[in-house]
Amino acid sequence: MTTIRGRLAAFWERQLDKAEEQEAKRALKLPTWRTQQRRRQLVRVTFAGDLVLIGAAATISFVPIWLFPVLWVVGFVVIGAGFVPQRIVTGKMSDSFSRVLDEREREWRHRTTFLAYQVMVYLMLIALFYGLAMMRQPDGAVRGVTMLAALLVTGSTLPSMILGWTLPDDDPEDWLDGQGEPA
Repeated sequence: MTTIRGRLAAFWERQLDKAEEQEAKRALKLPTWRTQQRRRQLVRVTFAGDLVLIGAAATISFVPIWLFPVLWVVGFVVIGAGFVPQRIVTGKMSDSFSRVLDEREREWRHRTTFLAYQVMVYLMLIALFYGLAMMRQPDGAVRGVTMLAALLVTGSTLPSMILGWTLPDDDPEDWLDGQGEPA
């Protein structure tokens, strides 16, 4: 009879194997977008979507009530248009378990995650002070919560944005099979 610990370890190994298989499939997608220039374009698109969300949150009381949900949806669509391909082209560094990363990739991911965490703390402080500034307004709670949500979404996109901005171009040899042909 296996122990619970043994079953959990086996389950974890299966999950890691599945993650490696999925990464192997994703690694072949969007090969022309795996340059630093293209990744930076995706970062700009994601950041533009973040700014739309922040702008919508800041102007929620000053725009017609129907415009806020439109801006919010547009912001999320723009973020998704940049963020999803960005996660694909940054590859396993943005979403894999540490086991599948080499030392350099693991160190790079830890640095970007730490930097993103620090920026997220400052974004939450901005949201706190914004909420305090809006406290006496009749709709202050709504304005504070929407700003908090917008800054939280912005902060959650930061690790991939930092990776996308700072990673160098992929090695062209990674895209060739043994005979010098594209894989």
